[in-house]
Amino acid sequence: MVTIKDVAKAAQVSIATVSRVVNNGPKVGESTRRKVLGIMEQMGYTPNANARALATKKNSTLGVVIPELTDPFFASLANGVELVARQNDMQLLLSTGQLSAQTELQAIQLLIEQRCETIVVHSKKLDDATLLGLANKVPGLVLIDRHLPAIEHRCVWLDNLEGGKIAARYFLSLQHTNLACISSHYEIDDPRLRLQGFKQTMAESGHPIDDRLIVSNEPSLKGGELAAQQLLAKGQDFSGVFAYNDAMAIGAISVFEDNGFKVPGDISVVGFDDVLLSRYSRPKLTTLHYPIQEMAENAARLSLSRNTGDNIKDVKYKYIPTLVKRESVSSV
Repeated sequence: MVTIKDVAKAAQVSIATVSRVVNNGPKVGESTRRKVLGIMEQMGYTPNANARALATKKNSTLGVVIPELTDPFFASLANGVELVARQNDMQLLLSTGQLSAQTELQAIQLLIEQRCETIVVHSKKLDDATLLGLANKVPGLVLIDRHLPAIEHRCVWLDNLEGGKIAARYFLSLQHTNLACISSHYEIDDPRLRLQGFKQTMAESGHPIDDRLIVSNEPSLKGGELAAQQLLAKGQDFSGVFAYNDAMAIGAISVFEDNGFKVPGDISVVGFDDVLLSRYSRPKLTTLHYPIQEMAENAARLSLSRNTGDNIKDVKYKYIPTLVKRESVSSV
């Protein structure tokens, strides 16, 4: 591999001169600059990104930590961060946390070791104190889908509690009073808050949710199928289901239809997230829109601004999900 030392020797200049050319530094004559650039091209020399960052005291990477790669929701999150990275001529460094406190910490530390100074983190398992410590260490670290009051100016988050309330109000507006819930079994805030908001609104309306009609499983198509089977096995009537996410909702619809129930004729279903699949399911899924890509872009810009010291206007920290009405809900 060609090194900066090889380029300096071929150009008959010092290593410092080659470094100045690489980093567009001053005190290099135009003829010397052209000569060094020509030799770099001839020899196929590629500057080392870390070495360049050390020389310029700048880093051209934007990091993002997500739980996993296969979930469309987290793919949209990463895509939002990457868009901002490209707009700023930066490279994206991606690491996964796998919904484990230890792995989340390792993922963040890996980016820090790569001298990544702008990082968007989706963390559900790390405790508040650890995240606050990391935030103090990395000024450009921004949290997404998590709200810590101590650093709320560095958090871009969704009001999941309000999302559950919105779903309940919609069911009630269509005269649904006997409802079931399919939740995620992950012990994180999102499913807890969505279910809490839903139950609270139903209870306030005088139609509390029967705890026997609340089931949990993994937040996937398969998990939705298993949860729906659990509900049907209970032998209790319900006219609608509020699902933790779109994948669980679509999995549940499949089971309901396979067992002779029409959706929405017999059972109405509302999902959450509004992933691409929800627009193509049959019936098309009514859901709560989670603007994750917009939030990710906003979080990435906020991270960059904190690292550069630039102020960005109209920063939005808190988002409210919006109802998307399609075909999976009907009135009683």
